[in-house]
Amino acid sequence: MTQPQQNTLETILVVEDDVFLRDAVCKILKLAGFRVLAADGGNEAIQAESITQGTIHLLLSDVMMPDISGPVVAQRLTENRPEMRVMLMSGYPGAERLFLKDGWHFIAKPFLAADLVERVKQALHTPDRSQAHNRFDTRIQPHSS
Repeated sequence: MTQPQQNTLETILVVEDDVFLRDAVCKILKLAGFRVLAADGGNEAIQAESITQGTIHLLLSDVMMPDISGPVVAQRLTENRPEMRVMLMSGYPGAERLFLKDGWHFIAKPFLAADLVERVKQALHTPDRSQAHNRFDTRIQPHSS
């Protein structure tokens, strides 16, 4: 787990089990002026959240990880920090269709550095910052008649 830099913009908790990708994402976000916390999996992310004072503005998490999946991590962390935004990332084709929920964002891997920064800014600055309707649910909800 890496500690954040001071005098930066919003705080982002990056959760990625691939060390090379995690390091690259963290470097990109730091260069863009964000305060970055890094965790190598879900358990470490939960620990980082529990000891972090102040606001964590965004959770940027891989979907598939060996210990705890990104959506489960997001559920747990937003219970403690309902104001925290969530962006999931995955390299599996069509994965974004599994996360159609109000307020959660998604970026497909691989991505360009500029695209990552732009999507993070969008996730942080969309008008509705509410996480009240977020839930990990891949079932299709029937329309009421």
